[in-house]
Parts: sequence; C-alpha cells; structure tokens
Amino acid sequence: MFEKHAALFLYTVSPVHMGAGQAIGVIDNPIQRERHTKYPSFAGSGIKGAVRHGFETLFNGKDENTLNRLFGPEAGSNNLHAGAVSFGDAQLIALPVRSLREGYVYATCPQALARTQRLLQLIGLAANWPVLPEIREGQCLIANPALLTGDKLHLEAFEYMARASEPLGVIADDLSQRALPNKEAYTFFRKKLKQDLVVLSDTDFAYFSENATLVETHVRIDEKTGTASDGGLFYTENLPPESLLVAPMLASKPRTGKAEDREIPAEAVMSQVKSALDGKLLQIGGDATTGRGLVVARVEG
Repeated sequence: MFEKHAALFLYTVSPVHMGAGQAIGVIDNPIQRERHTKYPSFAGSGIKGAVRHGFETLFNGKDENTLNRLFGPEAGSNNLHAGAVSFGDAQLIALPVRSLREGYVYATCPQALARTQRLLQLIGLAANWPVLPEIREGQCLIANPALLTGDKLHLEAFEYMARASEPLGVIADDLSQRALPNKEAYTFFRKKLKQDLVVLSDTDFAYFSENATLVETHVRIDEKTGTASDGGLFYTENLPPESLLVAPMLASKPRTGKAEDREIPAEAVMSQVKSALDGKLLQIGGDATTGRGLVVARVEG
C-alpha cells in the first residue's frame, strides 16, 4: 500500500505529443485523451517511463539498485518486484487559448478546477478554494480587466460576456504558487497564471480542449525523387506549450525483499523522488529529436 502522496504538476514548455496509438478521425497521430471528457491527458505509465528514462540525469548518476528499488526492474529480470513509486494519469487543469488581449489566457472551467481540488484534498493537501459563481455558455470569469475589449473577452474567433471574480483571484494565486517552480525564470508565468486565468463554462472549455491543440502537417520526402512520397502526408497533434496538468504521485517502502531495503521508510522514497523531480525538465512522449515533449515538473506535498 502506498503510504505517502504528493501532487505532480506538469507545465509544458514545448509542444508535447503523448500518442494515443490509434487514429479514428482526420488526425493521423492524435494525443491521449480521457474517454469521458475528451480532455488531453498523460498516462501514468508514460510519466513513470519518462522519469525512469531520465534517471541518470535527474539523479546525477546511474545507480541500477536505486533505479530498480524506486521503479521496479526491467521486464525479463530474474528478480521481479513492484517499484516503490507510482504515478497516476495527469489531468488537464488549464489550456492556453489565443486572446485578442495579452497574447493568450490560461483557460479552465469549473469541472477542471473541481477535479484538481479533489485530487489535492484526497492526497492530504489543503485546497480550500472559494466557490465560483455559476457560469453559462458564452460567459466567463476573469481576474484581469486588461483582457477585455469593452465588457467582452475575445478568444480565438469567439466572444464572451465577462465578469470579474474575486474568488477566481484567490484560486489563481494559490494555483500559481503550487504549480510553477519558485525560480526567477518562471516569475513571468506565475504572474500571468495568477492574472490571466479565465474560467469558461464546461461546454466551452470542452470545445477548446478538442480544437485548440497544435496540429502539425508532416510530409515524407522520397530520397530518390526529392518530392513528397505517395501517402506521405500526415498530421500530428500536440498539446501546446503553456498547458498545465496535475497527476498523483505515490510512494511506499521498497518492495525488493532485500534486508537492506526493508528499513527504508516511504518518507525517504518520496523525499528522494521529490528532490530529483522538483523544478526539473523532463522529456515526455514522442518526437524528442524535434524538441517535443519538454515539461517542467513541480512536486507539491
């Protein structure tokens, strides 16, 4: 049983392609999405694999015993056992959406905020966020009047009736402190997340979560002719930079069965992983050779 819990915030600093493995629409290489909400997500297995793959860099040197103790041995090992660290699926909190003012906003919705608050409280972190007013389709809540043109907020090609909300300011301030590293390089983004968090209705946010991702066109070139190969045109979807997600991170005592590992408490396991991940850059998903998948991790708890 996992004894220690933390929240792992993931903030994308480049496009991220966590592939779904199958295509049923016009996009050939879609990203992973939750079945019931269609929100972009990261599978916990993918997060764990990325952390394990980056072990040598994150932990300042490769130690096979520590690697196996934390994440479990590779398949085919003669000494199979569960790892002491586990990651849940990452849920979407906020998505960057192009705005007429201030470049872009961090769009979210009551459902996404409620799920984030529930996750934080379930793992024992205080998140006593105030209740937001009801939001209908075509409406939004804002904390920054500079986003408005008159009394309207313009996102992409859509216009929303906007209302200022003090409770939203409280939530945005708390989220900005939790989700982004407390380093000078992130000062601008902490301030922007605090000021430019916009709450849309669940319906309107669901539209942007499906249609405001980054879709890139790729062409496969025939090396002999130097022209496009037949059937070589395909489309790849990415989660855009400045997206914010959160996943549960769990730790237990090591399960190796070795005498020297039995006395290591779950607190020590969690502390080791947190110190390695917090504020660090991870590569998650595919297309790593083209600079995709760069994500900043922030561990809370």
